[in-house]
Amino acid sequence: MADEGSSKQGPLAGLRLIEMGTLLAGPFCGQLMGDFGAEVIKVEPPNQGDPMREWGREKAHGMSLWWPVIARNKKSITLNLREPEGQAIARELIAKADFLLENFRPGTMERWNLSWEALREINPRLIMIRVSGYGQTGPYAKRAGFGAIGEAMGGLRYVCGDPSTPPSRMGISIGDSLAATFACLGALAALHHREVTGEGQVVDSAIYEAVLNMMESLITEYDKAGYIRERTGSILPNVAPSNIYPTKDGKMILIAANQDTVFRRLSEAMGRPELAEDERYATHSARGAHQQELDEIVAEWTRTVDADELEKLMEEYGIPSGKIYRAPEMLADPHFQAREAIIKTLHPQFGELRMQNVAPKLSSTPGAVRSPAPELGQHNEQVYRELLGYSEERLAELQAAGII
Repeated sequence: MADEGSSKQGPLAGLRLIEMGTLLAGPFCGQLMGDFGAEVIKVEPPNQGDPMREWGREKAHGMSLWWPVIARNKKSITLNLREPEGQAIARELIAKADFLLENFRPGTMERWNLSWEALREINPRLIMIRVSGYGQTGPYAKRAGFGAIGEAMGGLRYVCGDPSTPPSRMGISIGDSLAATFACLGALAALHHREVTGEGQVVDSAIYEAVLNMMESLITEYDKAGYIRERTGSILPNVAPSNIYPTKDGKMILIAANQDTVFRRLSEAMGRPELAEDERYATHSARGAHQQELDEIVAEWTRTVDADELEKLMEEYGIPSGKIYRAPEMLADPHFQAREAIIKTLHPQFGELRMQNVAPKLSSTPGAVRSPAPELGQHNEQVYRELLGYSEERLAELQAAGII
């Protein structure tokens, strides 16, 4: 487990994770583990690397601005896993690891002679984290499965967007990130089990199941009531007022005043206390039945108030509210600053770079961004020489053969 310096290095200090995944569904799990102190050794194909090095919005010199986030706190080595010699080296690394993380299509690791059955023979304490579209078993297991497909099959896409349009995406790769987060949860649960029993196990995180687990009571609503949730745009049906409203200065604010006592306070803030006594709006059910007309009443009022003034008024009356933020608003917000939700890091190419901080916050052993995203193969010398004990001659041979 963690060493004596874990309070400064994070609660997972002293644990080693070998990351073999690419893009997002696996590597985000590695990011989470690295954020909390695990040593993350990322294995990338020689002369190629993870495609995430090229994805996302680019600066003028063509470098990805997504890579510095997903690859922070990681080491990079190059290794050709398609060659038997590369597979043999991978087994040496895995023998010295606590976790192995991969998100290839099921069957790939087995073709590379890196199956769970083979790896547990060389490292019985290994926790193998496997992220895929459909999981390691079942009739769809070997299908290609990107995050978008998991979002569709897991039920999320159908309920996103306006009812007048086809299903919308979330604007972020939420399916991949959810599968990675559940993979991290499973890995830490398996770690506790290993501390009790000494035995490792497989963590099987499927994208569609991670999405499905976020779908609240969608299944039981249909099972017992025959109800199918539909797209509802910016509202939750029969919950009012709770919507995005326009302001005098052309901005938007979300106000959630659907509870009886909160709606009474909103009515007072609007200067229309009689609304809370009106039988059309006096109860939760009544407000839900008259949702559209009530939203129009609230919007008519919010259009007369600037966003900053409206936000202060909502705070004064104890009404949950918040402006619709983009990156500029986040960077300027004093609460974000006070909690260091966004931090400045030093990057060898970009200089000072701002990104989201580690979450959640731990009081005694917090996580941290300790190192920037690595160059391809930056840690070959350190890992192969120090961890595996290879000589300079051996490294030169492997490089000449295209193995590293």
